[in-house]
Amino acid sequence: MKEAAQAMSIGEKITEAISIKTLFTIKLGSFSIPISDTVVTTWAVMLLIIAVAFFSTRKLVEKPKGFQLALESFVGLINKLAKENMGHHWKTFAPFIGTIGLFLGVANVLPFFSPVAGFGFEPPFPIKPPTRDINVTSAFAVVTILTVLFSGIIVKKPWGWVKGLAKPSPIMFPFNILEYFIRPLSLSLRLFGNILGAYIVMQLLEIVSPVLLPPIFGLYFDFFDGLIQAVVFTYLTTIFIAEAIE
Repeated sequence: MKEAAQAMSIGEKITEAISIKTLFTIKLGSFSIPISDTVVTTWAVMLLIIAVAFFSTRKLVEKPKGFQLALESFVGLINKLAKENMGHHWKTFAPFIGTIGLFLGVANVLPFFSPVAGFGFEPPFPIKPPTRDINVTSAFAVVTILTVLFSGIIVKKPWGWVKGLAKPSPIMFPFNILEYFIRPLSLSLRLFGNILGAYIVMQLLEIVSPVLLPPIFGLYFDFFDGLIQAVVFTYLTTIFIAEAIE
């Protein structure tokens, strides 16, 4: 009975950890807009990126070092990725690709810096990755596929885009159309599943051993895995756009 009760307690803690909570509600006349913890964390990530971008570009030097060097290396990496895959169109899409990669990278690794619960201590506001919410990953996937769709139409012109759907053979036309529905589904579920799975593993480790295991395993599940998923999403976005405008 004791083991069953303990298992139930662990299950309740995991359910509580992965649930999406409404923190407050904004009322606009007769409409009420619930604001969840995912939305608040997303706002915090955006504010952090904007603040770092603003203050880190106040005093730039010709010979960068330290944080400026790291930022310029990131920009150079994104530009190189865009150039290698998009040719002379790279300047148009590099900011979009860089923004997605930067946001996902920061959002995915935030739980690594969250206080660990245990021994009766509960953080007042534990940091949860917003990408554990299927709504967030779906929104990113939809924005990505719309960018792919409209960039292809703009670059190739409408008739050229339609003809491209019939390549390499006219029989591929329905399958190429279907890709515009399959790709966002794949992008959103891949990111959501990996981040949520890693988050659940870390919650279990915090319950089992709140002192020893979370700092060790968090280095992979919260930090490296989060960065890997951001890189995968960014790279696939680049490839999809490049295919649309080639």
